[in-house]
This record gives sequence, structure tokens and C-alpha cells, in this order.
Amino acid sequence: MDVLKFTNAIDRLSDAFGFVAKWLVLFACLISAGNATIRYLFHYSSNGWLEIQWYMFAGIVFFGASQTLRLNEHVRVDLLYSAVSDRARLWIDIIGLCVFLLPAMIYLTYMTTPFFLNSWNSQEYSSNAGGLILWPVKLVLPVGFALLVLQGVAELIKRIAALAGLVKIDTHYEAPLQ
Repeated sequence: MDVLKFTNAIDRLSDAFGFVAKWLVLFACLISAGNATIRYLFHYSSNGWLEIQWYMFAGIVFFGASQTLRLNEHVRVDLLYSAVSDRARLWIDIIGLCVFLLPAMIYLTYMTTPFFLNSWNSQEYSSNAGGLILWPVKLVLPVGFALLVLQGVAELIKRIAALAGLVKIDTHYEAPLQ
């Protein structure tokens, strides 16, 4: 059961990053509204304020993705999934994790790490006047993909444990209303 404790730790990590993503939604909305208000009332705008919204959007997507996977709220093709048994759903999840999610996220983590490191080493700034330093938003990419790798491994472990009868996973699925 030590491996299931490991999955719980990953779940908590995903939830922590999901918590950050939720707050970034609020901050992005406030900055967007504030920026628009200042632009129309005072005819002043800054590329830095526009770019910080872009940074926050990246954080929302990449930090929230692993929690979305943990909560089983991700997009799926439900053509087969909704028509099969719970056990078959576990197998579909296992195959999907092993064949699609994990290889893609490992590759993307590998590819985006040098992208971030180059920006970090050069202290790259936006080419826009008043723009921000770029490495923080580029760091979000490998971190987000690595979080998805970790959560994917945790979900794989949980599904294998469910097939072995060690844990119960709710595979109930309701197709969206048409």
C-alpha cells in the first residue's frame, strides 16, 4: 500500500497547483478589468499588464490540468467509454494513459525544459515595450507537463489497483446532454 500513499501525495500536489490555478483566474479577471478601465478612462496602457494576463492564463491551464485529470474531468472521447462496463473503462483508462498521455507529456516535458533553460540563462525579456521577463512563463510549461506526468502515473497506479480489487474507483460516466 506504500504505492497508494505515493498516489495520495501526487494528488495533494495536483490539488495544491489547482488551488493556485483557481486564484489565478480571479487575479487575471481583476487585472483584465483594471487594465481595460485604465485604458478607457485614462487612455493609458502597458504591455506588461497585457503580458501578465497571458502569464496567468498559462498558469491556469498548466497548473490546473493535473487536478483536472485527478478529478476525471478531462476531455475524453465517449463513443466507447459510455457503452462499456466499469472494468472495461479501467482498461481503456490504462491504455489511454500508457499509449497517449504519458508518452506525450514525457516528450513535452523533455522538449520544453531547454526552452525554459535558454530563456533563464539569457534572462530573456519580451520584445514589446514595457514587456516582462519571459522565463517565468516558460517555466510553467515543463512544470505543467511534469505535473501531468506525475498525475498520469498516479492515475495508472490507481487503475491497476482497482483492477486488482485493492481500491474502488468510480468509473460512472454520464454522456453530456445533446
